[in-house]
Amino acid sequence: MSVLRRDFGPLDLQEELAGSGFSSCIAVQAAQSDRETTDLLRVADEHPFVQGVVGWIDLRRADVEEALKRYDDRSKLVGFRHIVQDEIDDSFLLRTDFCRGIEALGQTRYSYDILVYPRQLHAACKFVERFPEHRFVLDHIAKPPIAAPTPLVFDAWEEDIRQLAATSPHLTCKVSGLVTEARWHTWKPEDFARALGVVEDAFGRHRLLYGSDWPVCLLAARDYAQVVELVDAWTRDWSEHERDGFFGTNARTFYRIAP
Repeated sequence: MSVLRRDFGPLDLQEELAGSGFSSCIAVQAAQSDRETTDLLRVADEHPFVQGVVGWIDLRRADVEEALKRYDDRSKLVGFRHIVQDEIDDSFLLRTDFCRGIEALGQTRYSYDILVYPRQLHAACKFVERFPEHRFVLDHIAKPPIAAPTPLVFDAWEEDIRQLAATSPHLTCKVSGLVTEARWHTWKPEDFARALGVVEDAFGRHRLLYGSDWPVCLLAARDYAQVVELVDAWTRDWSEHERDGFFGTNARTFYRIAP
């Protein structure tokens, strides 16, 4: 993990974005604190290329409605995420207090990012079914076992992904976090073929959007550009409209960011 043991700032990212042809991005929380949300919003205010922020808030708090109102004037705040993958309870998404917070979120402009491991996908299906009108995005295609794709585990992931995608038309899938689920230093593009084929078929190209997972992706990629190259090659046969959607406009639409 030593590659991550330094500060990564917005100027580091801006250089990476420009080198890969991107003009803007959405920043997503990595720590579960109100300060994380405040800090990311400060970065977005100071650097116009950060056009949206997915922050964190304790959705289980009793006064969640009032807590959400504190952000009414922060136009760059587009959604929230909880790091459910780190929760011991695989049914965390279905907890009564958490679902109450999601209900409150549904009364606002904010979306919710679903971050889970494959073992938590069954609960995620029930969760999305409970809130069919909410805007959700599945992060990192739920981290399939690319490094050790045993048939039993991979088949279960595929079955749950297909069920999840069919549950709500308002659910989008972020194609991100791929390389860190592979063999970090020996992966090949073909290692991702099955997983990418599944999400393309399950969600359709119009419900997929690109995510870099930078700087975490540096654990398994030489740089940001290598992550872009992986999905650029995968989408090369798509239409120009579909590629524009995947690399930008689908995210703008989902997170409601003006052109």
